[in-house]
Amino acid sequence: MANSLLAAALFLAPVLGAPAPAPQVTIPASFGPDSQISASVQPSTTGYRLEVNVNGYTSATYHGPYTGTPTTVGAAPGPTTLGASIPPQPLNPTATYYNTEGVPLNPMPAPFTPFGGLGTNGSLPRYMVNSDFDFESIALGLYQEWIELDLFHDGLARFTDEQFDAAGLGPEARSLIQFMADQETGHSTLLTNMLGERAPKQCVYNYPYTTVREWVDFMQRVTRFGESGTWGFINHLDSREVAQLLSQSIATEARQQLIFRQMSGLTPMNVWFENGWPQSWAWTMLAPYISYCPENTTRLAWQNFPTLRILNNANINRYSPNDTAQDGSETVGPRIVDPSRSNITESCENLNVTGYGCGPAIAHNKSEPLSFPGKKVLFQWEAPGLRVGPNNSYVTSTTAGAPKFVGWSQQLNLTYSPLTVTGNNTGFTYQPKGFVYDSHGIINGTMAIMLTDLDLFVTPFNVSLLNPHIVALGLYQAG
Repeated sequence: MANSLLAAALFLAPVLGAPAPAPQVTIPASFGPDSQISASVQPSTTGYRLEVNVNGYTSATYHGPYTGTPTTVGAAPGPTTLGASIPPQPLNPTATYYNTEGVPLNPMPAPFTPFGGLGTNGSLPRYMVNSDFDFESIALGLYQEWIELDLFHDGLARFTDEQFDAAGLGPEARSLIQFMADQETGHSTLLTNMLGERAPKQCVYNYPYTTVREWVDFMQRVTRFGESGTWGFINHLDSREVAQLLSQSIATEARQQLIFRQMSGLTPMNVWFENGWPQSWAWTMLAPYISYCPENTTRLAWQNFPTLRILNNANINRYSPNDTAQDGSETVGPRIVDPSRSNITESCENLNVTGYGCGPAIAHNKSEPLSFPGKKVLFQWEAPGLRVGPNNSYVTSTTAGAPKFVGWSQQLNLTYSPLTVTGNNTGFTYQPKGFVYDSHGIINGTMAIMLTDLDLFVTPFNVSLLNPHIVALGLYQAG
């Protein structure tokens, strides 16, 4: 592990009336012990078997597909279901506040405390889920934290120092990834405590990558749906206390996603607003990478949509991403968030040319963007009814009719373009042009894309109303 470096600054006071001498810099030959503070090694509480790799990192003993027979099939049901969908409603009649004065309009309950807010009456906070919606949402979040804990460790143990160095990720970068892996220990502990005794346990996972570049690319995709999948539900939680702690966790996830984009050679930030997704979108993207879970692991109630494959999803490893093959062959596999294939001849990984190189960096500007308005985007989508997720025990489903539109979910918008069907579960559209504010384009970054039977108007707070109209869901690498 990386040593802790202690730097001492020497301040030399110049002699009055004489010029200050040039500083004399001495390079130390050693830096002392790793730590001079007492510490003890604590036992692991992750709940799964570990092995120590020759690299000195820990990882689970097995990553691969599930080969058994599921004993339970389908999402977790409730006692009954009251309707086929939740219909759109008019504006909340109590949402009438509007301040034309620019000063508080109501009596203050205490000095410097404006009237209003939730959880502001002095009652003791209870940091536990407070409804079925809370439980299922935080349980999904815990499934997410568990895979990230395993995923971040796995690459460190799987690949050699030489492979990391060749990918431009030296010891300090590996130390940062190790720290982000350790963050997931805290996140999973927090969510477990807020759920109680039926909190899901860690599972076994099946990953798609074979190189360092593919691993890092996969992590920037996984943290994308982990972050967006939380922004989508956090403000709907009944427990404001749980939402408070969860927001402090997901803020860290956002930083992880940014860093993995930098390590992948992508621009760290290319949107003005991050996008929020319903829980079923995140679960659809997560479930295919869970191989199996321990017996009696708590199941989730969320829907698994069929996979939408973007056949010409830009390969982030190409110096000319518009030369990406049109048949899906430059994605490492058919699963929904599989990374770009890195073993290609026209790679930008070690290309030191401004505008075309894509090695790890603080930022890159692309002379040729990964996507652009008007790009023809090719699709292939699965039929419903496929087994996915832990123990192959969940089933993809849709309640939508025939696909007619492509929904693009990014920033503050959900924008549609018409779908042209060309064959059996194949079709295309053209990437639309639109702006959030001023001249800032809507479509960028790593984002959700879907086929729908209706161009339903939804906004960030009610986007889940679109779920009954989704035919298939995918992940688009726009920038």
